[in-house]
Amino acid sequence: NDQAAANQMSGAAVGGIGMTLMEEMQIDSKSGTLIANDLAGYHFAVNADAPIIEVAFINKPDPNINPSGAKGLGEVGIIGTAPAIANAIYNAIGLRMRDLPITPDKILMALNQQ
Repeated sequence: NDQAAANQMSGAAVGGIGMTLMEEMQIDSKSGTLIANDLAGYHFAVNADAPIIEVAFINKPDPNINPSGAKGLGEVGIIGTAPAIANAIYNAIGLRMRDLPITPDKILMALNQQ
């Protein structure tokens, strides 16, 4: 099902955007416990946070993977998102951001330390 596969890829990319730019676990330095231990205060990306994502496939079965030639999609859309965003930021400001999430305050701090 091409549409379901495309939806899985774009959804994974949105998840990657959230992981790269928003999602952060804050841990209390004294107790070692999570500060926000529920989803009410946890920020993650939704479709409104992402651009329209166009997905295209190369429909070429690979018989070496399995007898049907099917390929998994679950991780493919999320894997390259963080490096792509980090490289775009590097190209824009000339600084490597290596700590996720990459937030505006971290970018400003890095620019001020330059």
